[in-house]
Amino acid sequence: MKSKRPYVLPYALVCSEQEISGGIKGDLIQKQIAKHNNMLQRYTYLENMYKGFHDIFKGPDKENWKPDNRLAVNFPRYITDTFTGYGYGVPIKVTHPDEKVNDAIQLFGRQNEITDHEAEMVKKCCIYGHAFEFMYQNEQHETKVSSISPKELFVVYDDKLSQRALFAVRYGERPQSSDKAGKTYGEVYTKNFIYTFEDKKVSEAEENPYGFIPCVEWRLNDERMGLFEPITGLVETYNATLGEKANDVDAFAEAYLAILGAELDDDGVRHIRDNRIINLYGTDNAKDILIQFLQKPTADGTQENLLNRLETLIYQISMVANISDESFGNATSGVSLAYKLQAMSNLALTFDRKIEKSLRKRYKIFCSLATNVSDPLAYQDIEIKTSRNIPVNTQNEAQIASTLQGVVSKETQLSVLSIVPDVRREIEKMDEEEEEARKKLSAVDMLFADENKPSVSE
Repeated sequence: MKSKRPYVLPYALVCSEQEISGGIKGDLIQKQIAKHNNMLQRYTYLENMYKGFHDIFKGPDKENWKPDNRLAVNFPRYITDTFTGYGYGVPIKVTHPDEKVNDAIQLFGRQNEITDHEAEMVKKCCIYGHAFEFMYQNEQHETKVSSISPKELFVVYDDKLSQRALFAVRYGERPQSSDKAGKTYGEVYTKNFIYTFEDKKVSEAEENPYGFIPCVEWRLNDERMGLFEPITGLVETYNATLGEKANDVDAFAEAYLAILGAELDDDGVRHIRDNRIINLYGTDNAKDILIQFLQKPTADGTQENLLNRLETLIYQISMVANISDESFGNATSGVSLAYKLQAMSNLALTFDRKIEKSLRKRYKIFCSLATNVSDPLAYQDIEIKTSRNIPVNTQNEAQIASTLQGVVSKETQLSVLSIVPDVRREIEKMDEEEEEARKKLSAVDMLFADENKPSVSE
């Protein structure tokens, strides 16, 4: 019932710089697409696991007289959604010390619904192990981003130690209803040019406005392994065990009635079945008639122990806390809660470093256009902050912030408060309020001065 088919683990696609020295050729594109196709089975499997289409539903049917329950507990979705909500439910904050650059970055975020986009990127990374962020210019010359799964796009790196990205390929396959059914088509992106292709035919190159390959790879880890990928075998075993347990329940509900020492005709069997009354005779000694249900041996205790062990291992190996567990709510302090979330926090911190690397590359591409910002090196000074989505004690935060008054800068003091989404903007608002208060106070002082000023007659 469980899938025993192996799939190809993720690996980097590489080629030598000599292969592209004369431009991108159709043979090279098809060669890399063939390599990428070897990994599609894995992507599809992980995607189906997240959606709940597990291998338990693909096993051969049992005989008609046997119960055949197929149950799938969607641990992959629970683990993915719990981790993304905990680690990145609070939007990632990207700011810049230069006001003009910061305004451009915030406008870019609003135009692209960046919080939703980044949440989708995180989810795809958890499912596939990595995902791609594609950047392009729309008709209004605005820089736009789109999230693309690794099923549709891949990057080819050089075969040197630096593993520099040489080109990216975004492709698809013509539908069967088309006269070009089965043919691959798409685009190839290099640092300077963009090519379109169909099978081995490559069109004339167009200029790439960015001067960089316009896609950014997000990785959950260097191995490009999905969040729940290490526990897929445990999940499949859990599903199989739970299904067999349900089959046992059905088998007990349909137990056979054994009647020994008396003969029943069809009418008698039907009468017992429909009326649930047993009235047998035909022997002088009633002790010779034995009526009982046949019961199969039960493995309920063994099954329960196995299910409990599998569930525990699933959360331990995935490093994601089971926040629905009753014992999880027994944390009596913030410290005890932090210990329960420690493994998931470590996982999120590791992902934070990968995200920061990807975001810097995104804004490197963004800053390459003078229509966005005037300084192409402005991306070097961006500040990236991630926050965990956990219950907070605002009263405790306020006390800490009050204690820091005069000890640290106002910016550091306000950064302690989770209710302040943008510290710099909050400081500006405070300064504006202080300035307005000073103006009002000056106006009042002038009014009193006029009232106290002696008149001419005096």
